[in-house]
Amino acid sequence: MASVNPFNLSDSEEEAERRPNEKVDTERSPSDGAPGPPPGNPFSPPADVEPPTLLLSSNRTSPSGEGISLSAATISAMAGTAETRVSADVIAAQLLRDQYILTALEFHTELLEAGRELPRLRDYFSNPGNFERQSGTPPAKDQVLGPGGPLNRAGSISTLDSLDFARYSDDGNRESDERVAVLEFELRKAKETIQALRANLTQAAESELPSQERKNLKTSPEIQEPIRPLEKRALNFLVNEYLLKNEYKLSSITFSDENDDQDFELWDDVGLNIPKPPGLLQLYRNCGSTLSSPRDMVDVSVGVDFGDLPGNCIPQEPPKKPDLSQQQQTEVVQELEYQLSLLNSEKQSLAEQIKKLQSEIQTLKRSVSSPPPATLDLGSQNSPNPSSSSTSTACPTDHPSVPPTDNGQYLDIRGVSDAENDQGSPSAQNSSQPHLQSCGKIKSTPRVQFDQPNRKLSPAFQQALLSFCRMCSDSRLGAEVSRIADSEESVMLMLGRCLPHIVPNVLLAKREELIPLILCTACLHPEPKERDQLLHILFNLIKRPDDEQRQMILTGCVAFAKHVGPTRVEAELLPQCWEQINHKYPERRLLVAESCGALAPYLPKEIRSSLVLSMLQQMLAEDKADMVREAVVKSLGIIMGYIDDSDKYSQGFELMLLSLGDPSERVVNAVHQVFIPAFAAWATELGSLHTALIPSLLTRIEKLLMQGEHSLDEHKLHIFLSALQSLIPPLFAVVLQNAPFTSRARLQGEIPTIEVTRFPRPASPLQDVATIIGSREMLSALLLLYDHQLEHEGTTGWDSLLWVVNQFLPQLIEIVGRINVTSSTCVHEFSRFFWRFCRTFGKIFTNTKVKPQFQEILRLSEENVDASAGNGILTKATVPIYATGVLTCYNQEEDRKLLVGFLEDVMTTLSLSHAPLDSLKASFVELGANPVYHELLLTVLWYGVVHTSALVRCTAARMFELVLRGMSEALVDRRAAPALITLCSGPEFSVRISTIPAFGTIMETVTQKELLERVKMQLASFLEDPQYQDQHSLHMEIIRTFGRVGPNAEPRFRDEFVLPHLHKLALANNSQAVENKRIDIATQLFEAYSALSCCFISEEVMVNHFLPGLRCLHADMEQLSPEHEVILSSMIKECEIKVENRGMSDAQGSISIASSLVGEDAKTKFLSKMGQLTTSGAMLANVFQRKK
Repeated sequence: MASVNPFNLSDSEEEAERRPNEKVDTERSPSDGAPGPPPGNPFSPPADVEPPTLLLSSNRTSPSGEGISLSAATISAMAGTAETRVSADVIAAQLLRDQYILTALEFHTELLEAGRELPRLRDYFSNPGNFERQSGTPPAKDQVLGPGGPLNRAGSISTLDSLDFARYSDDGNRESDERVAVLEFELRKAKETIQALRANLTQAAESELPSQERKNLKTSPEIQEPIRPLEKRALNFLVNEYLLKNEYKLSSITFSDENDDQDFELWDDVGLNIPKPPGLLQLYRNCGSTLSSPRDMVDVSVGVDFGDLPGNCIPQEPPKKPDLSQQQQTEVVQELEYQLSLLNSEKQSLAEQIKKLQSEIQTLKRSVSSPPPATLDLGSQNSPNPSSSSTSTACPTDHPSVPPTDNGQYLDIRGVSDAENDQGSPSAQNSSQPHLQSCGKIKSTPRVQFDQPNRKLSPAFQQALLSFCRMCSDSRLGAEVSRIADSEESVMLMLGRCLPHIVPNVLLAKREELIPLILCTACLHPEPKERDQLLHILFNLIKRPDDEQRQMILTGCVAFAKHVGPTRVEAELLPQCWEQINHKYPERRLLVAESCGALAPYLPKEIRSSLVLSMLQQMLAEDKADMVREAVVKSLGIIMGYIDDSDKYSQGFELMLLSLGDPSERVVNAVHQVFIPAFAAWATELGSLHTALIPSLLTRIEKLLMQGEHSLDEHKLHIFLSALQSLIPPLFAVVLQNAPFTSRARLQGEIPTIEVTRFPRPASPLQDVATIIGSREMLSALLLLYDHQLEHEGTTGWDSLLWVVNQFLPQLIEIVGRINVTSSTCVHEFSRFFWRFCRTFGKIFTNTKVKPQFQEILRLSEENVDASAGNGILTKATVPIYATGVLTCYNQEEDRKLLVGFLEDVMTTLSLSHAPLDSLKASFVELGANPVYHELLLTVLWYGVVHTSALVRCTAARMFELVLRGMSEALVDRRAAPALITLCSGPEFSVRISTIPAFGTIMETVTQKELLERVKMQLASFLEDPQYQDQHSLHMEIIRTFGRVGPNAEPRFRDEFVLPHLHKLALANNSQAVENKRIDIATQLFEAYSALSCCFISEEVMVNHFLPGLRCLHADMEQLSPEHEVILSSMIKECEIKVENRGMSDAQGSISIASSLVGEDAKTKFLSKMGQLTTSGAMLANVFQRKK
């Protein structure tokens, strides 16, 4: 009865179709060199028949419900061998081969629970290489995958390369989904990297020693092979596991500390694609014998026809060991079965390829009478006899050991010897052409012919003879060298494989030279994974790229984007940016920020307004590097220039405010230079510049003023006002482009050039009105029509200009009136804004539209001044802003006369109304900062000097103090000093007293001796003239002035004039009968002496004037203010000690009272008493502010 294998049934339609074409070889006799199977054993498959196939599910093959159909012969065979069962290892091998991975895992788990572990299943499921996704590079020819092959990635996981970004283009609500997708992408890339590293490590560990040395070490046990790093890591893991299992915990901890570069928790950390071996105890017990597994065993013999095996899989003849035990024989048989199943599966796949190639060859032969001269057909062998099918199909059948992993696009010089062998064989002697491996359409190359010797060497001998040629084709580099690319596509494939190995070996300073090569390969490479790897290399090419290197990379990215189009830019370049958004080096994050802007024109519009905008927004809010945020702002500006989703307008406005509030000045400058002009251009296209953007900023300014009436947030006000100032050029462009005359603008004829001073200097080209309009010629033509329209035709029908005149200007003037006039910062900001506004809109507009509105409000009469409440319009910031922001825009004679007249009228009106002078002071301070206006201000003050009213003269005298700082000494000598002396000659004491601060300022700022002598004489007359002896307010003003200017005045003036007169005033105050006057003078003297104590004072002046003055003041304070008295006592004591020390050591020439307080006790006492003062805190603060 014929023996039938009941499990040798097809479980797929493909195998069922293949079954009739296969032939079963007869059993070999013992003379063939391999024992044949016993006659009654149905489980010994022949060498060329597929291994037993287990039908696990009837649903796959029999929809009608018929599961396994067994013939009568099969049933009788099973009945005849009832005691023989199918081996569990055979079932496991079949499950893994057919990739029933889950079923195999269940089977493995049940066997483990039953205590019957299979080594095959244990090795498979403990090897991480079987379950991690393989990289795009084909495996080396000696790399053997697990029987199940690599597991495919789950199709349900949404990763970055399969993500449709258009779904997330609505707004930022999808950021979390995008982040998840990116994380999944990063995880997948990390797994691929880990798998590639493991494969490389495994291959390196296996090929670390040459094969001949390894063979010598195996045959000579006395030679000790040096331990390799990976072996050391594996042994370390096993040793640590042994220590933990046997309660040697302290030893394990010590062992882990000594090997801190290894993770003993995971076997995967060892880095090899091999299963975890048994423990040390198990290895010791089985060191001399083979481990037997508790499974059913049968005696099986296998016969293999070595002619059917691939060339590189022909094993050496195993050594005969007639004394092997039964268990060892069983293990050998099972291992051979496992190898046989792998070889059969490979044979089947090659047979299918042969059939496919044969059918294609026949089809091409029928459709084409002769082969094209420029291409080689798929699977053809360039045989001179195309009618011979045996010759045309020799490539896959004669050399099955070389799999077509390169798609046949290479000339393999490793196959030359094989080709010569084929030509030397009887079947190939008629062929005069070389053997070419080609499995794809490539460009034809000249056919190379080699002279064949008239020898009769056997192919085996010839191949063995050529093996002594030392050609290295086993390594990766050897494989690349041995394959010569002969088409553009194959060149790209070769570059894609070689560049990742070239880049790490190039000097960092020269790696930018690789950028063109990387980009060209990434553009043209057919494999997405390889392109992704190359772009990853590009962005990681340089550790910390400088400006020039980043520009080079950005240029390459733009070229790449222009070449491949928006879809590939989105799918390939953007993920690289996203990966490095949180890189630890700011230069890499800077590259990401700049890339987003550079790639904006080449991205899909949905991606611009969603993903890229979200990336930049995240970097703006989170990045700590100023230069990165600066680049982010510039890229946001570019995005604003290309975005067309009007729903993102509000997000752009919030980004503008956020970036304006950045603490870095360079970021804020970038906002004004790039972001605001681009955003304003978009708002102009939407028609919302003057209807939404500018009004929203004005509303925020008004709200800020309402909230901070007492404590205004000047920083926020600066943010809003600076943004408003940057919007002036776009607003003027809107006025020109929407004017009634715009359609009449022509670029024909002679067009005058625009004056250089016509517009304020723009912060960037984007704020240049000519750039916004389009050209300077067009702007010049529009300006001519603009001025003519304003001067002769009016503004009827000119909606944009009417909005500026009737809504924008009145609202601004109202805001100006609510500003605190004492805030010099706010006054300066609004002054600059109105100056730029008026200069941009032109002189005619300023004279006819701006000035009349201010003049209507600033009616110079006493009705506009509320002296009691001090809230009249002339006391507000409107006065200095109108004077410095509007009246100074143009500097012609009539403009200067208008400014002088306005200031004279304001000074007169405020003086006669007894109103606060803060608005006038703010005007003088703002104008006095510019030397151009010093002559003009002196003209205004001279008007006050010669005025008939003493109130106006007093005001003029007080204004001199503000304008003298920064004024040239010549001007002071020629105009200021004579005016002050003129005021001192008047009859009113109040006017004379008002000049003292101005004289003090001259003493502080002027070095001309003659002028100083004149001032000194005038001050001496105040102090020594008997008519001033009872002028308490004069003495107070002089002491206050001395305390203010003394530390900065000339030392001679201080020693010879200031300190002696302070001594006299302190001495005179001791005899003051009126207590209030005495307290006032004493308080002023205390502040003056505190300020002067910071100066260097000579010993003579110290003894004759400073110490006596302090003692007089001490006498007053002892009675009037005990808290001041304690401090004065400490100061006197320390001065006396220093005088004594200086007498003993004449080397020191001067002394500083402040530096003399070095004793710990005295210093502690001094500071504690200073902290107890309640009335002199502000005074002492002023003292230390004056310290130089």
